[in-house]
Amino acid sequence: MTRLLLTVALLMMPLWVQAQTRTEVIQTVVDDHILPGFSGLATQASRLAAAAKHDCNPASTALRTAYSQAFDAWVSVSHLRFGPTEFGNRAFALAFWPDSRGATPRSLNQLISSQDPIALSAASYAEASIAARGFYALEFLLYDETLMSAGDATYHCTLIQTITDDIASLTQAISDDWQSTYAAILTQPAADGTYRSDDEVLRELFNTLATGLEFTSETRLGRPLGTFDRPRPTRAEVWRSGRSTTHVMLSLEALQMIANHLAVRDPALSARLDQRFDRARMQLENLDDPVFATSADPQARLKIEVIQQSVDAIRTIVRDELGPTLGVAAGFNALDGD
Repeated sequence: MTRLLLTVALLMMPLWVQAQTRTEVIQTVVDDHILPGFSGLATQASRLAAAAKHDCNPASTALRTAYSQAFDAWVSVSHLRFGPTEFGNRAFALAFWPDSRGATPRSLNQLISSQDPIALSAASYAEASIAARGFYALEFLLYDETLMSAGDATYHCTLIQTITDDIASLTQAISDDWQSTYAAILTQPAADGTYRSDDEVLRELFNTLATGLEFTSETRLGRPLGTFDRPRPTRAEVWRSGRSTTHVMLSLEALQMIANHLAVRDPALSARLDQRFDRARMQLENLDDPVFATSADPQARLKIEVIQQSVDAIRTIVRDELGPTLGVAAGFNALDGD
């Protein structure tokens, strides 16, 4: 009897999925993707701050593990660049990258060389340069051969602890705002609200997906690829900590989740998107190059280019099929800043 009920349920599932209203689609994205994502980020960031207080040695295994786990959680929600992440430039304070002018190491060097008292508390550090805050600044302090041992050891320790406290404060504020206010703003559009209709909310979510795919293709993959004549492997994201391909994988997994939610009313389209995402992730798994170093090899770089092409194929489906299905098109790119 149990097997019969399961069979009936599986046969009925596509009909139920197709019956989801636009309001239900939005509610599912909020409940299954956004809220748990930011709550998990705040939890991991709190653990990172605690690890730094326990042991601020840059080579500490526990500290580096906590850093990786918190950074993983950020990358998995980093495409959600609207609402609480926009307030006070929180997203840029957590993730100032790309940094084409080297502002992050320069800012950290200035702080360390002068032992700037701004680093004595997270409250004061909120006024520091965005380039010296967040996960990318912390990578320099934990993994850069020069900066991880620069200056006075006590000040260096304080700086690590303050940056982790700042990250914890920012991520908790984002999560709190989603829980207390912004989830309702998204799920309950109103004539005088931030969103006036479900259509406007879906446009926001669609733009989030499109922008996330663009960033993964053109920045996470495009920067280390450079050009055939001038590859730029050291422009790969977080190459010092060996996390470059990890970020692409986490991004693809998170974007696949939101794509599935948005395409849920069209099972055939959802299946095509799944197939394309799975192909890109499989190609990445088979790359065996955690920092895209092979971008400098004229023959081996082809594998990275193929991954980029796979991501671009997803972008095409999203633009040409998912967008019209939702009745929306990509708009403002929040990654551009002001």
